[in-house]
Amino acid sequence: MDYNNANSVNPVLLKYLYDITPEELITINSRTQGFGDDELTHFCMIYRSKRKDPQTILLLCLLGLVFVAGIHRFVIGQVGMGILYFFTGGLCVIGTIVDAVNHKDLALEYNGKMIAETLTMLNMIKR
Repeated sequence: MDYNNANSVNPVLLKYLYDITPEELITINSRTQGFGDDELTHFCMIYRSKRKDPQTILLLCLLGLVFVAGIHRFVIGQVGMGILYFFTGGLCVIGTIVDAVNHKDLALEYNGKMIAETLTMLNMIKR
């Protein structure tokens, strides 16, 4: 089987990133075409430590409704929004509810940045 075909997924991705979303898998598969198994394994190990699960973001949003508003924004690296949510009670709770509804988009955006960051890091290591 030809794993360099754009329609197939390298089994190394499925082995190490078995719990990622289909959107992440498509992005990673397209951005890692031409990687050898060792490079792909290295990518998977680094990316796995950086990514955030959408369910974790949802849980943190829901905790923000009861305890500390904005904690999910801190976790995904949006410190300014986290501070704003903290001092405004999650933008009067409405912002936290909107984020809970859109938790998958927040996680996908963050994970997309982590994919790009991991690929950049691997390119610097190669040199």
